Amino acid sequence: MAERLEIDALRALQAIAACGGVTKAAEKLGLSQSAVSHKIKRLEGALDCNLLARQVRGPLFTDAGKRLHDYAVRITSLHDEALADLGKKSLEGTIRLGMTEDSTISDIAGILGRFTRLYPSVSVRTRTSQSMNIQEWLLAGELDLAMMQVFQEDVCHEDQLLFRDSLHWVKSRDFVLELNSPIPFLSFDRNCFYRKWGLSDGQRNGHTFERVFECPSAAGIKSAVRSGLGVALLNGMHLTPDIEVIEDVFPAPPDIAFVARIDSRSRSAPVRALVAEIDREFQRPVSSGAAG
Repeated sequence: MAERLEIDALRALQAIAACGGVTKAAEKLGLSQSAVSHKIKRLEGALDCNLLARQVRGPLFTDAGKRLHDYAVRITSLHDEALADLGKKSLEGTIRLGMTEDSTISDIAGILGRFTRLYPSVSVRTRTSQSMNIQEWLLAGELDLAMMQVFQEDVCHEDQLLFRDSLHWVKSRDFVLELNSPIPFLSFDRNCFYRKWGLSDGQRNGHTFERVFECPSAAGIKSAVRSGLGVALLNGMHLTPDIEVIEDVFPAPPDIAFVARIDSRSRSAPVRALVAEIDREFQRPVSSGAAG
């Protein structure tokens, strides 16, 4: 049997699934659109079937494309694990990682666990905090890699985009908004970009917010919201049936993105390996987000 499935082509298929199309996948992979299309055509030629639906506003993949994507995730994962386990070059060193609180309960925790098993000689030292603190540590050279939230408009060209999420004004279903009085605002600490936006652009409609509760953790903010202490800004990950989204009252919050950002001064082999591992995991379609 002469046909074979090329690893790079399977990675291109995964990137298309993660990015929602060929054009954005090409940007993510650093290739031209025609190069990505050529990789897909090689897969289609090897399998003698169409993989992309190629319909305007239709599904992205054909049934065969969906099935091959599932195989691609497994094949590339096993390929990379074998390469890491049996490759001649073993990795050693230390990675200084900064990430937000919610990263510890997302897929990132599983990725870090697998990475440390694959590279037992690499020490990953992790600090958690708000995204703005992590950015400061990265700029100061105290971190090699940061996993954090930014507004989508602030995503840098060098950032590795992991997933997007939306930001919402929320309250308890029992809390009654009194718009003619200062509105009690539940916020993260002063170095949180949710809070900075809420107390500036969030008041554009003429409403006044009064800070009545400050907490550095999402769990604390959610508890205060459920208790009916006021309104808050939370992302989609934290919405639950007992938390009500406030629509058409305050200015619409900007969308957010969760990114991995490397210190330009620290591009060691262990850091590159961890970023590659994160990238492979997030090439799967992701719908959840994190709070920062």
